[in-house]
Amino acid sequence: MEEELREEVNGNIVFNIDVMLAKRKMSVGELANRVGITLANMSILKTGKAKAIKVSTLAKLCDALNCQPGDLLAYEREVNDGR
Repeated sequence: MEEELREEVNGNIVFNIDVMLAKRKMSVGELANRVGITLANMSILKTGKAKAIKVSTLAKLCDALNCQPGDLLAYEREVNDGR
């Protein structure tokens, strides 16, 4: 009997804040001030180490960067074939 391959999908949400900062020629510190969060928290978002983000913070980021949520967030899919 042939073993079925079991596919597990694990993915990550990637923050593209650095891309938007470069496009807007804005510093991380300036963005943190405009959004009203600490530089430390902004760095956590920027580096992708955040486990969660408030919708209100996402809205403030979009307002400050004049963009849509999809400009800031991307989904990266990882596939493990169970081997």
